[in-house]
Formats: sequence, structure tokens, C-alpha cells
Amino acid sequence: MRVVATAGHVDHGKSTLIRALTGTDPDRWHEEHERGLTIDLGYAWMPLPSGDDVAFVDVPGHERFIANMLAGVGPVPAVMLVVAADEGWRRQSQEHLDAIVALGVRHGLLVVTRSDLADPASALAGAREHLDGTPLGGCEAVCVSGRTGDGLDDLRAALGRLCDDLPAPDPAADMRLWVDRVFTIRGAGTVVTGTLAAGTVSVGDSVEVAGRRVVVRGVHSLDRPREAMSAVARVALNLRGVGVDEVSRGDAVVAPGRWRPTSRVDVRLDPLPDNLPERAMGHVGTAAHEVRIRPFDHRHARITWPRALPLRAGDRIVLRDPGRQVVLCGAVVVDADPPDLLRRGDAARWAADLATRRPALDAGREVERRGWMGSDHLLSLGADPADLPPTVHRHGNLLVSPTRWDTWCAALSEAVDSFASANPLQARMPMGAAATAAGVPDTALVIPLAQSAGLILRDGHVARPGVEASLGPAEAGLAALEARLADHPFAAPERDDLAALGLGPREIAAAVRLGRLVDLGDQVVLGPSAPALAMRKLAGLDQPFTLSEARRRLETTRRVAVPLLELLDRRGWTRRVDASTREVVNRR
Repeated sequence: MRVVATAGHVDHGKSTLIRALTGTDPDRWHEEHERGLTIDLGYAWMPLPSGDDVAFVDVPGHERFIANMLAGVGPVPAVMLVVAADEGWRRQSQEHLDAIVALGVRHGLLVVTRSDLADPASALAGAREHLDGTPLGGCEAVCVSGRTGDGLDDLRAALGRLCDDLPAPDPAADMRLWVDRVFTIRGAGTVVTGTLAAGTVSVGDSVEVAGRRVVVRGVHSLDRPREAMSAVARVALNLRGVGVDEVSRGDAVVAPGRWRPTSRVDVRLDPLPDNLPERAMGHVGTAAHEVRIRPFDHRHARITWPRALPLRAGDRIVLRDPGRQVVLCGAVVVDADPPDLLRRGDAARWAADLATRRPALDAGREVERRGWMGSDHLLSLGADPADLPPTVHRHGNLLVSPTRWDTWCAALSEAVDSFASANPLQARMPMGAAATAAGVPDTALVIPLAQSAGLILRDGHVARPGVEASLGPAEAGLAALEARLADHPFAAPERDDLAALGLGPREIAAAVRLGRLVDLGDQVVLGPSAPALAMRKLAGLDQPFTLSEARRRLETTRRVAVPLLELLDRRGWTRRVDASTREVVNRR
């Protein structure tokens, strides 16, 4: 599973987009429907073309609910930043982007919504300008309409590519789940939900939460019971031994004995703020507390929390001024068990010590530990450019020597060529995989490295110019299938027929990526025009209509009609009237 959070200005269509993608309304409260405004976090999920699932955390866009937004994005590795075509970049668009940058989120997707109301080109260009220079500057962009469904297939494909690029977490890491919702179920007891960002949790595990040891009675994910779940995932835990009034949002469920709660941490500020007040709101995970800030120098400070939290070096914190409604900066925990500083000069000496540790800015990976420091490697994370040779490559906080840059360029070129050779059905290499294969410490560096190496970037993938995915020996089989579907557009072939044509799961996935097939799931495939053709036929039925009436109108089987109608529901083209009937939303 992958987990993606939404972000963006109020009323720019985030929840409408999630409903169109998943068929699930993420707004859970009566007040949200009454006011037409998302107030709290919402949750939904959908299958990806790869067969994996992606869960969404839908966040409110109104400035009054920024704490809820931060609680939703805090534990999540990727975001879908939404901007409306008819309004463009707005105030909360910027504050949400500032929060994303402060949290160190480096994987994202730009979505311009409501493209049926205005030409999305202007909003897209404006958003690109604001993203330029941030970790999301090179992210893929898609223009859609949640109301009409236009562009949703492109968005699903883009989400698949985004999820492919996400780094794989370590299932053996120490488990930690920041709680974002608590409720009780009759006969079951206390249930907490959250994004499992680290480790694995299983039924029967002993865990710690709210200062006590409890037992996991049950694990659910995506509305199904599980024996165990590993990060990253949306999970619900049924806990025995703690009351519903003893746990709240901002608590963390952790592996016992593996986390030492701390009420003060020393941090490296990133990005650097103009100035820091003595007090601010500190956000980490789903927790939000007023904190005291003691700056040591312009890059380092001590943050003191009103209660102990399970924090470690590498954790990301957002500091925010609620009065001015602005994000001040982000902070990376460098020391979660800092010493007392009592004597004159201690703070300056300690800041100098912290500066030598230099945690990397993406989830706390230490550059020194990976061997990237040195005169011929990564020179510095914070040196003054005036002190560096003019040949040094500067990219954000990374200063790279020419020798290391050339080495990475060569490694990236070799990795891309090897990937294309080994994967002719895909050819274009995901940026995350390219960074890993080339030994590049940050996916964002793949963009300038690819340009230096003469490679091209498109939709979050890197490739050599002129190299495209090819079905090779399966091309003849796909052509034969396309001819069959042209004559009988809703007669999806059986698996044995696909196999006889030389079309297995990998070939079908490649054809879907190329836009030559639509996969309804479980290898039920149709031509790309089939959904629109189905809409025209279904619009001619008396409304509402039953599944049997739709099946007869489309001259197909239940095996095809059921997933096809579910696809139209997700696109917002049809909707359920009751348990047995549907209707066309917009007749054309």
C-alpha cells in the first residue's frame, strides 16, 4: 500500500477529486456536508493499475484548520497538491506548500482541478512558478475535472507513477503510528487509526500508547481485517487495556521499549527562518503543541515540548506562528536527548557540535554515515557558497564537487540504459529507482543530473531520448486484440484468450501505460474509448437503470458490466440511486 495526502486552498476541489477517484466521500461529519467545507481529516482508497492500493488522507484547506492539515500530511510520504483552474494559486496554496517543504516531503503530484470551468493553462503555469525551487519543483502535473471525469484516467496513471517512485520503508524498523482518530466500537472497545510510517504491527502485539502497555486485539486496513500490516499503510488498531478517553490525536502507538519519550530536542532549522519567536506551535506527526524555542545560532535551536513525545534524530518538525497564520520553518531533530547547557559559552560550543552531525534533510539519512562527505564527494550541507570553488554544483542544501557530479551522471546514464534493456515494456525508469541505482542521495538531484547527462524527464520518469516502451513480440497480439475490440467494444477476452495472444500481466500493464487498453481489474481489459462509448449507450436508457439493463444495452456479460459500471461511478459519470439501480450523472 501507498499513502498520499491532499493539500491546497479551501474549495479547490480536493474532496470532490477524492470522491471521483475512489467513489468514497471523505467528508465524514454532518457539519461538513451542511457547510460544504472539509473540517477534519477524511480517508478513502483505490486500487492502482499495478495492483497495489493507494490510500488518501484528505485534509481541510481552510486557514482555521491548518493544524488538522498538518496532522494529515505529517506522517505521509507523498502529497497531491490541488489548485483550481478558475482561481489559481491562493493564500492557503502557499501555506500548504510551505508546510510541505518544512516537513521535508519530496514526492508529490500537482493537480489542476475544475478544468471544466476555466482553461487550466494559466493556473498550471502559476503553480509551476510557486513550486520552482522547492522539492516539488519537478513533479508531474495533471489537469482534471472531478465533476465531468475528464483527466481522471491520466490522474490515476500519474498516481501509479508517483507511488512507484516512493522509497520502500523498512518493515523491520521500530514501529510508530501517530494517532489521528480515536473512537469506540460496541463489543470491541477502543480503536485508533493513523498512518503507519515505520515498522510492522500484528494482532497480539504488545505496544505502548498514552504511557501504558496495551495489546493489539485487531488490525484493519482498507476495511478488511489483517493479521499484520507493514509501513507505509493506513491502519486501524483495536486496543485492549486503554479507554477511548485516554487516547487522543497526537498520541503515538509505538513498539515497547524501543522509543524513549523526550520533552526537548535540539534541531537543525530547514529552511532557515527570517527570525524565530520565543514561542510557537510545534507540529510533529499528528501532534500539535505550543513549544518554547531557544536559538543557538542561525541554524540550530532547542525545542522544548509541554509533554514527552517519542522522537528521534531525523524526525521532521514544523514551527508555525498561529497569530500571523504562517509557517515559520521546518526543523530536523539532530539530538533527541540533549545535555543541559548551564555555563556561559555552552550554547555556542554545543551548536558547533550539532553542526558537525549534519543530518540529511530527507527523513534523517546521515550523509556522513553513507560516505558521501569528502573533498571529491558531497562537500557540505551548509557551507557559505563564497567559500567554495566556482565549479562546485549547488542544488538546494547540497553542494557537490565536479568529480562526484560526473560520477553520478555516468552512473545515472548506465542505470537508465540497463533498465530500458531489462524492461522493454516500460523503458522509462522511475526517478526514485534511478536515484537508488545511481547511488544519488536525493531523488530531487535526478532532475539536474539527467539534464547534464542528456537524458529526458517526463511524468516522473527518466529515459534516453528516443527510447519508448515497446511490446516487442507481444505487439502482434495486442494489434489483434485491438481489432477485436473495435468490432465488439465490450467483449473483453478471457484470460486464456489473452494468454493465447501472448498478453500476460506485464504486457497488459505496458499497454495500459501506453494508453492502448483500459484495465478494469483482474485482467478484464477493454479499448481506451470503451468508457465514453458506454456512457453514450447508457444515457439512452430510461433512468435509473439496473445492472441487467446496462448489461443488455452494452451487449456484454456481468463479468465486464460490473467493473465497468464501478469505473464510471468512480469517474463521477454514473452514480448509485439505491442498492440495485444507477443513473447517468451528465447525459451527453
